[in-house]
Amino acid sequence: MKIKSVKATFHDLIVPVPLFERPTIRRQVVFCEVETDNGLVGHGLTGGQYLPYGVVPAIERHVGETVMDMDPRDTEAIHEKVWWAHNQRSMTGVVSAALSAIDIACWDIHGKHTGRTVAQLLGGHRDWAAAYVTFGFHQYDREQIVEAAKIQTAKGVTRLKMVVGVHEKGWREDAWRVKAVRDAIGEDVDLMIDANYKFAPVEAKLLCRAIEDCNITWFEEPMYANDIRAMADLRNSTCIPLAAGQMEGHRWRFRELVERHAVDFIQPNVCYNGGYTESQKVAHMAQTFNVMVTNGGGWPLHNMHVIAGMMNGYWVEYHLGMQETGERLFIDPPRPIDNKVHIPDAPGLGLTPNWDSLNDSQVKDPE
Repeated sequence: MKIKSVKATFHDLIVPVPLFERPTIRRQVVFCEVETDNGLVGHGLTGGQYLPYGVVPAIERHVGETVMDMDPRDTEAIHEKVWWAHNQRSMTGVVSAALSAIDIACWDIHGKHTGRTVAQLLGGHRDWAAAYVTFGFHQYDREQIVEAAKIQTAKGVTRLKMVVGVHEKGWREDAWRVKAVRDAIGEDVDLMIDANYKFAPVEAKLLCRAIEDCNITWFEEPMYANDIRAMADLRNSTCIPLAAGQMEGHRWRFRELVERHAVDFIQPNVCYNGGYTESQKVAHMAQTFNVMVTNGGGWPLHNMHVIAGMMNGYWVEYHLGMQETGERLFIDPPRPIDNKVHIPDAPGLGLTPNWDSLNDSQVKDPE
């Protein structure tokens, strides 16, 4: 079995979320299709918000050409060849994004060829993944973020995440919002917060001090650039567990996060860090430090296979905007029921692309 075709397209979607007067969450996706000489087709994707007009040609003209005529099941060989051809200096960004999309498609093909799910190929620890919901967007005012939390708990959701670090009033406003949400949902619901790299170290420390009585399950990517030294310092000064890693592009950055005790949860995202091949390495490394793997950065339909397949898989993120994107891109994708999502019975990823939606959302001209 040999790779004979690699294609990539860029898509721009506007999706709805609760309490917004009109759909305003924008999600951009680079979709990848890999076909073999025996007619098997695998699909992968990567986020399109970061230089998509660089990622598409990187997939088709560079990484794709490099892996042509290789067996898609030989992912170690594929990664080695791509690294030597395009990434000898261990860069991240466009190279990691392109490799992620192709790698996901290769694992999809492998699963279809063997009749197994990707979760089973990764280790088959479970056929489901515990799920949490990211609901708390920065666009909400004080009343709306509390209402948005109540909407989710009324549905039976027991794990929630909200965004911090983006309000013009700074960390004090974040502290008010976190406390208000905790009061609204009670103590029996897990609550996580995510700064998306936005805080300076001292701001992150001040926010932690202000909300330590709120029983936060984790504080995700609290400061600029995932500054490992500063994160390790923050972890030593607070009782709030830390999580990071969704945008890291290779295993060496993850090694530093774990080895230097900067995180309590590690967050490889298959759509950004090199696909399942790289995420499996990160998960195995984390096991040796007794660190759990949890999903950040969205794309649950792909990351749930890591969380289900690996022994130290913890929770998969159902970001409301990302969930709606998945509903557009695929036909009848798996959804959380009772705070867990079951891996589809179909082999590979178990996903059926919605070609009508993909065609409608495709951006063909950069202008």
